[in-house]
Amino acid sequence: MKQSDIDNLRSWEGNQETREDTISVASVRALASTLDYDPAKYNEGVALPPLYHWLTFLETTRFSEMAEDGHAEKGGFIPPVPFPRRMFAGGRIKFSGDLLIGQKVKRISTIQSVIHKNGRTGEIIFVTVEHQISNEHGVQLVEEHDIAYLPGPQKKQDIELTTKEIPKSDFSRLIKPDERLLFRFSALTFNSHRIHYDLPYVQSEGYPAVVVHGPLTAMLLADLVWRENEFSPLKEFSFRAKNALYIGDTIHLAGNQTDGVVQLSAHNDHGVECFSARGVLR
Repeated sequence: MKQSDIDNLRSWEGNQETREDTISVASVRALASTLDYDPAKYNEGVALPPLYHWLTFLETTRFSEMAEDGHAEKGGFIPPVPFPRRMFAGGRIKFSGDLLIGQKVKRISTIQSVIHKNGRTGEIIFVTVEHQISNEHGVQLVEEHDIAYLPGPQKKQDIELTTKEIPKSDFSRLIKPDERLLFRFSALTFNSHRIHYDLPYVQSEGYPAVVVHGPLTAMLLADLVWRENEFSPLKEFSFRAKNALYIGDTIHLAGNQTDGVVQLSAHNDHGVECFSARGVLR
């Protein structure tokens, strides 16, 4: 990219957007049941489980304003990065209080930075968005969300056949995502990105199989901490995507905990680390 193009994208830094919403009982129950909890336990006034705030402030883009990949066309709030492939690269969340099911909430989003890098596979643009979510008592959650944009289509990837040993952990869980799980998660988060359901499109981007949502993997890791610690609230949670996970993979979720800090990972069947995360308990 030319420096002038990069400077133009950086002019979006500081761009803000404000949305208001209500934390829906029905949406929380639907996600809880998808993660195999009894939905009847999630009523108005109950504290929101970790990362369930992703059910609010959904991107309700008009169909005529959608890009070919299923995302909203760029150039409104998000800068018009010319690269076609988009990845959920990571994020950092601080929970300063509790959000409750049924509450009215407000989110102020800010384009924090636009960074151009040259990686091992070529050029990458990272866009970091900060979200501040508040209720009537003030800001309860601050999140930084990293989006990576890459040129495409990429060179066709092959599923790795060699197997590495998965590191030992204090606690673990196995999840084998299938089309039903990905369909539900896409519907609940109103995510129409085609890499999560459209196999011909997936293959056109160079992936060998339908891709598991990065936010779903992050949520499963946060949920692992929550389950292991008797549903104690989180103070911080951060995560980074390293490799794609696909339908057909078994996701090996694992955690090691010391003094209220949990180091987490998600490996595939071949022992490749696809996600890393860190949780801090209150």
